[in-house]
Amino acid sequence: MKSLTVFILLLCAFYSVNGQSSSSNYTQKMPFPARELSFNGFRNPSIGLEYRYKRFSMHGGYYPTIISTSENGKGETTSFLRAGVSYFFLPIYSPTHAPSSFYLSASYVRGLDQEWKAKNGLLAEIGFKWVVWKGLNLRLGVAMLSGNGSKVKINPTPGISYSIYLK
Repeated sequence: MKSLTVFILLLCAFYSVNGQSSSSNYTQKMPFPARELSFNGFRNPSIGLEYRYKRFSMHGGYYPTIISTSENGKGETTSFLRAGVSYFFLPIYSPTHAPSSFYLSASYVRGLDQEWKAKNGLLAEIGFKWVVWKGLNLRLGVAMLSGNGSKVKINPTPGISYSIYLK
């Protein structure tokens, strides 16, 4: 958790130095694409699809995470169906591709197994979406999962996706 906090602070510092620059590299900034469709291949926001319009997105899919431990102390994967919305802010502009940015997300989850089987929950998340190259994206976030009768769980939420920009 400490390393994620340091990472986020470093990104904020980078943004404050480079995001406001008037150098020629940043005069032709790529804005958020008007419309984007992402194919999410690993966990964040889910293994599924995400549609973004400017700074807002909707997502849905399968979400596996380790939130419980077995009797022998090993983590067990709990599976969910996840659907929600995200808001992207503090963009770090690039002259060649869509900007990387921080995001906030709120989702409804429905448990598929373990102690969450057939239970509903809410998942709130904050993180950073890094546009590595063209449509390749990496995400790192922290999520808080809560549900009726269950303890609140805090988990890291890494992800990888590929986006296509729609006209």
